[in-house]
Amino acid sequence: MNILIVGNGGRENAIAYAVYNSDSFKKTSGKLYITGNNPGAEIYAESINIEPTDLKSLSEFALLNNIDLTIAGPEIPLSMGITDEFISKGLKIFGPAKNAAEIESSKIFSKELMKKAGVPTAEFRSFSADDMKTAEDHLRSTEYPLVLKADGLAAGKGVIIADNFDEAFDTIKEFYSGDKFGESGKRFIAERFLTGEEVSVFAVTDGTDHVLLPFSQDHKKISEGETGRNTGGMGAVCPVKKFMTDEMVFKINSKIVEPVLKQMKADGREFKGCLYCGLMIVNDDPFVIEFNCRFGDPETQAVLPLIESDFTELLFASAENSISEYKLKVKDEYSCCVVLASEGYPDSYEKGKLITGLDKTDSSCIVFQSGTKKTGNEIFTDGGRVLSVTGISNTSLSEAAKTAYENADKIKFENKYFRKDIGFRQLNK
Repeated sequence: MNILIVGNGGRENAIAYAVYNSDSFKKTSGKLYITGNNPGAEIYAESINIEPTDLKSLSEFALLNNIDLTIAGPEIPLSMGITDEFISKGLKIFGPAKNAAEIESSKIFSKELMKKAGVPTAEFRSFSADDMKTAEDHLRSTEYPLVLKADGLAAGKGVIIADNFDEAFDTIKEFYSGDKFGESGKRFIAERFLTGEEVSVFAVTDGTDHVLLPFSQDHKKISEGETGRNTGGMGAVCPVKKFMTDEMVFKINSKIVEPVLKQMKADGREFKGCLYCGLMIVNDDPFVIEFNCRFGDPETQAVLPLIESDFTELLFASAENSISEYKLKVKDEYSCCVVLASEGYPDSYEKGKLITGLDKTDSSCIVFQSGTKKTGNEIFTDGGRVLSVTGISNTSLSEAAKTAYENADKIKFENKYFRKDIGFRQLNK
């Protein structure tokens, strides 16, 4: 069995870990490849020097190396049509087609889809650069706080919560200027601010049937207590047990996952792969904050270590339309993922800082690498989010968090920054 993973961040490191440790992969003496250079993923996979956006070269590599399954990690190659490219050449791939990936690549498309499918979401209005006056009038008359979202892909940073008109107006001017978000901000959404409990749901689907992976909770803000700037994610815990009753799971399936998959199929946009549902639980009802077309980061680093059944078989089942035959089995364990970032992230930060202590972490912890590079035998920082330190416990979430933080303290690099309260919502209620 030969498998190719596209992408080289913390999410892809976690996917490589899960594939490598799958019985179905082990017993074939298979070969695992990954694009780019990730010293953590290279423990499990051979790196290939092809950009995730070079779809033609990737498909040629897959043909030449008899790749049985390609796993598309990031949203950009999916939004560019990597799945369409591979399928057109008779290659098997995990991930949605380009027209289905639009559920993430266009926030406006996603919200209109939810409206059509009857999926609960916050009230919204959409605007374009031609609507500046209309948008300004709306900002003057609406209630605050208000959520503003760039329409296109923005690396998890295109969502701004404005507390008043001045903040909102400055934000849309920034959107329209194109200086920060390029074309992604030329259209945007203004939506009602919802308060409640956030939960991340991974629905792995073949377009008709689906499997829900253990629920996780992400921490997007840069500072403790969910304050400061939005980031790509500063940590996550799994599973989420508080407020996630059997009735809530039924509502998520019946009101969100099933209707949106059915609507996409009816619209000729069948979704196959991982549908990420970012939800807000408001007064015991789930509302969709966002849909993504792939596994989330850093939630993947918290969720995948808890999958006991064969993860590789799950991905094949999605690609081969056999999800109904897959039996998910989850470990009775807890995980807490703490992201170690470079100080200054999500804005400017320095790279090239020597990382030490990776060899001092213990067996109840998994360190997934994101923004790193290897020179000789040494590893250096090479991104904003550098490492994901995931603590595992078979007793409690608090023990998993304790393990994560103890191991995070063993790892050293100049200007290391991390939140000290990952999991506080689940631990303090």
